[in-house]
Amino acid sequence: MSFGDVNLSEERISGPPHNPGSGGWPTVRYFNKETGPEGGSYEKKTDKSMCEELGDEGMMTNYVEEKGNASLCSVETTEGCSEKQSTYIGKFKGKSVEEIDAQIRRLEGMEGQLMKPELKAWLVQRKKILKQLIPVSKDEL
Repeated sequence: MSFGDVNLSEERISGPPHNPGSGGWPTVRYFNKETGPEGGSYEKKTDKSMCEELGDEGMMTNYVEEKGNASLCSVETTEGCSEKQSTYIGKFKGKSVEEIDAQIRRLEGMEGQLMKPELKAWLVQRKKILKQLIPVSKDEL
């Protein structure tokens, strides 16, 4: 995963699809396999300004993990995991693949529901943890 910063006074970019500054400053875009070179625009999750929202370390981490389809939390070592995530890993580490799959399906069923950004972020984190646990569980069989 890579991040970049463009200084528009030195590197002028204008026109679709990027249009930096068109939605206010800062302009935040992400690029991944799904978006390709055109990228996608940051979608605010709260009623705070974008600077306040992404200035929150937890919100920024969730954004990077979500759009990068990555997890900074390792189920193997619990490195990069919060205490809450570590506890959740301990709860599911010994479960069967079927039990983990059932939990993933349950969480996926909740995804369309209206919920606070913090709860949505926790749902996404739990899914990523569970998906990391499946190969670990299969290796132990």
